[in-house]
Amino acid sequence: MSKTVDFLGESSAILQLKHLALQVAKTDATVLITGETGSGKEVLARFIHAQSPRSHRNFIPVNCGAIPAGILESELFGHEKGSFTGAIQSRKGYFESADQGTIFLDEVGEMPLETQVKLLRVIESGEFQKVGSSETIYADTRIIAATNKNLRQAVAEKNFREDLYYRLQSIELHILPLRERGRDVLLLAEKFIRHFERRHSTSFDGFTSDAAEMLLRYSWPGNVRELKNLLESLIIFEKGKQITPEILDKHLSQRNRQKSLVYDPEKSEKNELNLIYSSLIKLHHEIGELKQMLQQQQSAGTAYPKTPLLLPPSLPETRSSFVHQSESGLQTDPEHREEEIQSLENLEKKAISDALASCNGNKRKTAKALGINERTLYRKISTYGLDKSHDSDS
Repeated sequence: MSKTVDFLGESSAILQLKHLALQVAKTDATVLITGETGSGKEVLARFIHAQSPRSHRNFIPVNCGAIPAGILESELFGHEKGSFTGAIQSRKGYFESADQGTIFLDEVGEMPLETQVKLLRVIESGEFQKVGSSETIYADTRIIAATNKNLRQAVAEKNFREDLYYRLQSIELHILPLRERGRDVLLLAEKFIRHFERRHSTSFDGFTSDAAEMLLRYSWPGNVRELKNLLESLIIFEKGKQITPEILDKHLSQRNRQKSLVYDPEKSEKNELNLIYSSLIKLHHEIGELKQMLQQQQSAGTAYPKTPLLLPPSLPETRSSFVHQSESGLQTDPEHREEEIQSLENLEKKAISDALASCNGNKRKTAKALGINERTLYRKISTYGLDKSHDSDS
């Protein structure tokens, strides 16, 4: 039996959203919920399920972005015993477990293209096959998907199927970010405070009027999730105190510093590539300066030292125009930058292939050996087409 779920808010946008959600809940239509990270997409999905005729059956949330691409299909549709390394017994997937209920596909924009094809079939017919099986299974499962990505842009970039996008987008509910919801911030804060008082068996002395105004003015980049986490910290660490702007500012500043230290694999990869580019540009520039200095010494008749200078190796002549000088300073030649990117990608592909071979195709060991997470490794394997030559997942 589903517990009571409410989607709190008194702003006109949220009241309108709840009205639409209640209308949608009465149907079995597939729904796409959009909004920024932490804005409450799963809460809205649970609200729709709780108000639907399926409320007495399972609600199963699935974070598509947190499950490695290589095993997402098995998690969603199940697998047969022996269908892949580690499949020691048959297993139901989330769709089969959610039969007669609702499945919530969070971060659906992160779903691999090959899995998107199978999701489209489930939406259209309710049918799917377990990994390693030819038997067709039918499940009457209501699908609610959510994303913080621009799926239209993902379609244009060939990262998301157009037919699936239009199938999901037939009913779209958008949640505004918390910073645009006015005094809903205080309404939500009151709810979270009461919850954490019960949870931690304590009492909270509230906010001064200036601190409350500060809550309303803050931009909430982490949305409702950030508000909830902040209030739990205040209740635990500021017990017995009324919260002033100074105390609030201290906690907000501390949380923002912590967020800046969070490791993001995709950003890290881009930063590493940019670092390589910068190093190449700097090296090329320094070699040019050294050559110019030696030419000036030679022109002036300055004797060379008997001990050879320790110079960095020159970049290959085929790359000599990778960097060129302009009136605005050092710039990259787009054509040779592309060559450099391809060269770096070839090196990365070979490194991953060699690591997979040395680890006998074990993805977990390979990711550890390369110093990257498994999700990044699976994406790289798919990008470089290495999944066909290395098939061990254990």
